[in-house]
Amino acid sequence: MAEERNKIIEGKSAFSGIAIGPIRELTKKNKVVRRNHVDDADAELKRFESAKEQAIEELGQLYEKALAQVGEENAAIFEVHQMMLEDEDYCDSVHNIITSQQVNAEYAVASTGDNFSEMFASMDDEYMKARAADVKDISERLIRVLEGKSEDVGDSQEASIILADDLAPSETIQLDRSKILAFVTRAGSTNSHTAILARTMNIPALVCVPAEEGLDGKQAIVDGKQGRLIVDPDEATLKEYEAKLKEEQRHRELLVALKDKATRTKSGREIRLYANIGGVSDVGAVLMNGAEGIGLFRSEFLYLEKDEYPSEEDQFQAYRKVAEMMAGKQVIIRTLDIGADKKIDYFSLDTEENPALGYRAVRICLDRPEIFKTQLRALYRASAYGNIAIMVPMIISRWEVLKVKDIIEEVKAELTAQKIPFGNPEFGIMIETPAAVVIADDLAPEVDFFSIGTNDLTQYTLAIDRQNAKLDTFYDAHHPAVLKMIQMIIDSAHKAGIWAGICGELGADTELTEQFVNMGIDELSVSPAMVLPVRERVVEMD
Repeated sequence: MAEERNKIIEGKSAFSGIAIGPIRELTKKNKVVRRNHVDDADAELKRFESAKEQAIEELGQLYEKALAQVGEENAAIFEVHQMMLEDEDYCDSVHNIITSQQVNAEYAVASTGDNFSEMFASMDDEYMKARAADVKDISERLIRVLEGKSEDVGDSQEASIILADDLAPSETIQLDRSKILAFVTRAGSTNSHTAILARTMNIPALVCVPAEEGLDGKQAIVDGKQGRLIVDPDEATLKEYEAKLKEEQRHRELLVALKDKATRTKSGREIRLYANIGGVSDVGAVLMNGAEGIGLFRSEFLYLEKDEYPSEEDQFQAYRKVAEMMAGKQVIIRTLDIGADKKIDYFSLDTEENPALGYRAVRICLDRPEIFKTQLRALYRASAYGNIAIMVPMIISRWEVLKVKDIIEEVKAELTAQKIPFGNPEFGIMIETPAAVVIADDLAPEVDFFSIGTNDLTQYTLAIDRQNAKLDTFYDAHHPAVLKMIQMIIDSAHKAGIWAGICGELGADTELTEQFVNMGIDELSVSPAMVLPVRERVVEMD
């Protein structure tokens, strides 16, 4: 009996695009870690400490590789893994099992990994749940080092569609990028590490694809737009998708021609098209894709990559470098936005039942003004070296804006007294709460611009945790309430004579580009890879 042709397996699209090629299935062998009695527990402790140092060194190398390939924001996961390996509770558990049970280090690490992974997986908070996979990843790394084995993520001589149950960040970044046609995973969500990396690497990706036996080596098509894996396509289907792939490639070549063109409609309406970045290393992608400025520099990554508060000088040098590299193009830097899903140990933040609605962003800055003033001093100093603008996230009240402006005046007075030069940066706020939308008329006269954070605005408007994969069906970024709020924000801005932009994910949604332009949006800030597709959409408009 002939095997079924054109077998369609439905999944969820994590990044659109088409890929055609053989499937390479990465399977993880079920590692059985044996429990062995040891006579010398001290020797096992030394083995563990030595393996931990080697694992930390490996993760450092992975960080450098990721930094070069996918930028600072996506590379940060490997620094998180390094910190987890140094976690006192984790290490104490391994030490205790070795010494109290007189067992081998491999078994102690496996037991600790299982216990901690189960603990995180059982938590209600989605961010903490995601840490379960990270604990598993670092524990498997330690066991491999203890067993004296080298890292094996599968090797291939030909470009393939990578199929796996799920991929740890360390596995994803080690795969030869030139040999990856697409990612297909059975687990994960559209916000998983693999999905985010796929978008950054511009590679088609599917998640939540049901398990099927015997796919390894079979010819297949990934349709990232439809969320489909087509196994063993017949000749007619193959020709159809080859034509689509050829059209995609031709389209990409056309986009390159738009790199240095103005983002202007046929009728002459011009939009500022900026890019979002997570650190200094992302500036190359901004320039390469022809962005007209930086609409969101996520400054919290300067804090996330350190184990203590970054100094004023550290921050100044980073902000100055980006401003100089952008050579007069505007660089909008968001002030510290931690809390919720972004935790930093040295901030000593309490565990909260609902962190998305908790102690975060401007609330921390106003509650700990010494931290905020350090950042503002660095920002104002850097503004003497380029076109820097400052925006503050999570505003809900006018008094918050006035308090921030008071602190800014203190900083300017200090710098003037110390004869330290500074510029005159624009000052704006992010509109990402329904409260800020409703009082936008009152907020607008106090600032130079609004930047709409559509990710949180959508989350808070729809009362949906955007990182919860179970709620994907209900999460509608095109919801009429969200779009009406965006129109209200733009109208309030223009009424006060200031400009309004979008820096959230929705800004890159080309299905909405024309609607945003017709609404009167002045600026769109998107990931560097989406600059040219959005520009194409604008220049095609009447």
